[in-house]
Amino acid sequence: MSENLKIALVQTELAWEDPVANRALFEDKLKALEDHVDVVIFPEMFTTGFTMTPNHIQIEEGEKTVDWMVDLAKERGIAIVGSIVFTEQENHFNRLVFALPDGEVRTYDKKHTFTLAGEDKVYKAGDERIIVDYKGFKICPLICYDLRFPIWARNTVNYDVLLYVANWPKPRIDAWDALLKARAIENMAYCIGVNRVGKDASGHEYSGHSAVYDVLGNRLAYSEQEEILGMDLHKEHIRTFRNKLKFLDDRDEFSLK
Repeated sequence: MSENLKIALVQTELAWEDPVANRALFEDKLKALEDHVDVVIFPEMFTTGFTMTPNHIQIEEGEKTVDWMVDLAKERGIAIVGSIVFTEQENHFNRLVFALPDGEVRTYDKKHTFTLAGEDKVYKAGDERIIVDYKGFKICPLICYDLRFPIWARNTVNYDVLLYVANWPKPRIDAWDALLKARAIENMAYCIGVNRVGKDASGHEYSGHSAVYDVLGNRLAYSEQEEILGMDLHKEHIRTFRNKLKFLDDRDEFSLK
């Protein structure tokens, strides 16, 4: 149980459809961390890039990456988060993995598959949100295109942190900036977005804009280059403004089907 949560956002280029190379890349990134952190966050599909050909990835690579994340989490005493291509029988998933240092693994399958790229035809959509309780912070992890759908992110359970991992392309990056800020304000929670940089094999360019917003929508961290962003989140900040500005008390009641 803690009043503060130290996070690290890893914004980087990715090797196309090469889990082995990307695991080595991110392992080196973790070694370069100078200070201890509580949570390290990788982008969406961090072992492959945003591929629409998951059949190019060996089926066992999903399990290998989960095991690798668990081993690193245990070894370093941190939580590690990111989404990967994961295959079960004949179904492919864009699966977020939240590996905890005690060996527990929580997973979330992307609800809103990106129809513009045909993701809905390749990957099976999830239908259940998760909340991860870690060091006293309730964290709601979502994936990329989910950001455009505020009802799915609505803070009905008093979570503290809303987290998006993404491969969000440069031509629509203004929407990314605006929606991350909006999600923070409307849910009175920290909102974190972790994007990638560089170009992928499909020719899409990514400009980063990984960022952290506080419960009032103030931007606390931001980058457009390859780097690791560090930031401390504070429970007192959340308590202070939720007690002062009781907007969540007036939220609409609804259920998702």
